[in-house]
Amino acid sequence: MTNWLCITTEENWKVIKEKNIWGVAERHRNTIARVKPGDKVLIYVKQERKKDEIVEPRIVAAYEVASEVFRDARRIFKTPRGMGSESFPWRIKLKPLKIFTKPVDFKALIPELKFIRNKKRWSGHLMGKAMREIPEEDFEIIMNRAP
Repeated sequence: MTNWLCITTEENWKVIKEKNIWGVAERHRNTIARVKPGDKVLIYVKQERKKDEIVEPRIVAAYEVASEVFRDARRIFKTPRGMGSESFPWRIKLKPLKIFTKPVDFKALIPELKFIRNKKRWSGHLMGKAMREIPEEDFEIIMNRAP
Protein backbone atom coordinates (compact mmCIF):
# COMPACT_ATOMS: atom_id res chain seq x y z
CA MET A 1 0.00 0.00 0.00
CA THR A 2 1.25 3.47 -0.93
CA ASN A 3 0.44 6.88 0.52
CA TRP A 4 0.00 9.91 -1.72
CA LEU A 5 -0.25 13.65 -1.32
CA CYS A 6 -2.69 15.02 -3.92
CA ILE A 7 -2.15 18.70 -4.72
CA THR A 8 -5.19 20.76 -5.68
CA THR A 9 -6.92 24.14 -5.54
CA GLU A 10 -9.74 25.26 -3.25
CA GLU A 11 -12.23 25.07 -6.14
CA ASN A 12 -11.22 21.55 -7.10
CA TRP A 13 -11.23 20.43 -3.46
CA LYS A 14 -14.98 21.13 -3.50
CA VAL A 15 -15.34 18.83 -6.54
CA ILE A 16 -13.30 16.08 -4.87
CA LYS A 17 -15.40 16.28 -1.71
CA GLU A 18 -18.70 16.30 -3.60
CA LYS A 19 -17.92 13.58 -6.15
CA ASN A 20 -15.32 11.41 -4.33
CA ILE A 21 -13.05 11.51 -7.34
CA TRP A 22 -9.48 12.63 -8.04
CA GLY A 23 -8.15 13.55 -11.47
CA VAL A 24 -4.82 14.58 -12.93
CA ALA A 25 -3.69 16.27 -16.12
CA GLU A 26 -2.58 14.28 -19.15
CA ARG A 27 1.08 15.01 -18.34
CA HIS A 28 0.74 13.25 -14.94
CA ARG A 29 -0.60 10.01 -16.43
CA ASN A 30 2.52 8.01 -15.47
CA THR A 31 2.27 9.09 -11.82
CA ILE A 32 -1.39 8.22 -11.35
CA ALA A 33 -0.79 4.92 -13.18
CA ARG A 34 1.18 3.80 -10.06
CA VAL A 35 -1.87 4.28 -7.81
CA LYS A 36 -3.72 1.12 -6.75
CA PRO A 37 -7.00 0.43 -4.94
CA GLY A 38 -6.35 0.46 -1.19
CA ASP A 39 -3.71 3.19 -1.41
CA LYS A 40 -4.35 6.23 0.76
CA VAL A 41 -4.37 9.85 -0.35
CA LEU A 42 -4.22 13.12 1.53
CA ILE A 43 -5.71 16.19 -0.11
CA TYR A 44 -3.35 19.18 -0.03
CA VAL A 45 -4.92 22.53 -0.96
CA LYS A 46 -2.35 24.96 -2.33
CA GLN A 47 -1.74 28.43 -0.95
CA GLU A 48 -4.06 30.91 -2.62
CA ARG A 49 -4.74 34.61 -2.51
CA LYS A 50 -8.32 35.69 -1.80
CA LYS A 51 -8.53 39.45 -2.37
CA ASP A 52 -5.96 40.83 0.11
CA GLU A 53 -5.70 37.67 2.19
CA ILE A 54 -3.27 34.77 1.76
CA VAL A 55 -4.82 31.40 2.56
CA GLU A 56 -1.96 29.15 3.66
CA PRO A 57 -1.42 25.62 2.27
CA ARG A 58 -3.31 22.98 4.20
CA ILE A 59 -4.34 19.35 4.25
CA VAL A 60 -8.09 18.90 4.37
CA ALA A 61 -8.92 15.19 4.10
CA ALA A 62 -7.78 11.58 3.84
CA TYR A 63 -9.25 9.07 1.37
CA GLU A 64 -8.74 5.49 0.32
CA VAL A 65 -8.41 4.75 -3.38
CA ALA A 66 -11.55 2.81 -4.40
CA SER A 67 -10.91 2.08 -8.11
CA GLU A 68 -8.30 1.41 -10.72
CA VAL A 69 -7.21 4.42 -12.78
CA PHE A 70 -9.62 5.26 -15.59
CA ARG A 71 -9.95 7.92 -18.27
CA ASP A 72 -12.91 10.31 -18.31
CA ALA A 73 -12.51 13.67 -20.05
CA ARG A 74 -15.87 15.12 -18.92
CA ARG A 75 -15.33 18.53 -17.35
CA ILE A 76 -15.94 18.35 -13.64
CA PHE A 77 -12.76 20.08 -12.41
CA LYS A 78 -11.98 23.77 -12.84
CA THR A 79 -8.87 24.36 -14.92
CA PRO A 80 -6.41 26.70 -13.16
CA ARG A 81 -5.04 29.64 -15.11
CA GLY A 82 -2.20 28.73 -17.42
CA MET A 83 -3.35 25.14 -18.01
CA GLY A 84 -5.37 25.77 -21.17
CA SER A 85 -8.35 23.46 -21.58
CA GLU A 86 -7.09 20.65 -19.34
CA SER A 87 -9.90 18.38 -18.09
CA PHE A 88 -7.83 16.19 -15.70
CA PRO A 89 -8.98 13.02 -17.51
CA TRP A 90 -6.92 10.42 -15.58
CA ARG A 91 -9.01 9.65 -12.54
CA ILE A 92 -9.56 7.40 -9.54
CA LYS A 93 -12.60 6.97 -7.33
CA LEU A 94 -12.12 7.76 -3.66
CA LYS A 95 -13.68 6.56 -0.42
CA PRO A 96 -13.53 9.14 2.40
CA LEU A 97 -11.54 8.07 5.46
CA LYS A 98 -11.68 11.42 7.23
CA ILE A 99 -12.75 14.91 6.17
CA PHE A 100 -10.91 17.11 8.65
CA THR A 101 -13.14 19.39 10.72
CA LYS A 102 -10.30 21.93 10.68
CA PRO A 103 -7.56 21.89 8.00
CA VAL A 104 -4.06 20.88 9.08
CA ASP A 105 -1.55 23.70 8.54
CA PHE A 106 1.02 22.25 6.15
CA LYS A 107 3.83 24.69 6.93
CA ALA A 108 3.76 23.68 10.61
CA LEU A 109 4.43 20.06 9.56
CA ILE A 110 7.49 20.75 7.39
CA PRO A 111 10.14 20.26 10.13
CA GLU A 112 8.79 16.75 10.81
CA LEU A 113 8.06 15.47 7.29
CA LYS A 114 10.67 13.08 5.89
CA PHE A 115 9.74 13.55 2.22
CA ILE A 116 10.68 17.25 2.45
CA ARG A 117 14.44 17.12 2.59
CA ASN A 118 15.08 20.83 1.91
CA LYS A 119 13.11 22.49 4.73
CA LYS A 120 13.89 26.04 3.50
CA ARG A 121 12.79 25.45 -0.08
CA TRP A 122 10.03 22.99 0.74
CA SER A 123 7.72 24.08 -2.09
CA GLY A 124 10.15 22.58 -4.61
CA HIS A 125 9.06 19.14 -3.38
CA LEU A 126 5.51 19.87 -4.62
CA MET A 127 5.91 22.34 -7.48
CA GLY A 128 4.77 21.10 -10.86
CA LYS A 129 3.32 17.92 -9.41
CA ALA A 130 -0.29 16.76 -9.19
CA MET A 131 0.55 14.13 -6.62
CA ARG A 132 3.54 12.59 -4.97
CA GLU A 133 4.27 9.53 -2.93
CA ILE A 134 4.93 10.09 0.78
CA PRO A 135 6.26 7.69 3.44
CA GLU A 136 3.93 5.94 5.86
CA GLU A 137 5.41 7.85 8.80
CA ASP A 138 4.61 11.21 7.14
CA PHE A 139 1.05 10.02 6.51
CA GLU A 140 0.75 9.11 10.21
CA ILE A 141 2.19 12.47 11.38
CA ILE A 142 -0.43 14.30 9.31
CA MET A 143 -3.30 12.04 10.42
CA ASN A 144 -2.32 12.51 14.06
CA ARG A 145 -2.68 16.28 13.64
CA ALA A 146 -6.10 16.07 12.03
CA PRO A 147 -9.04 17.05 14.23
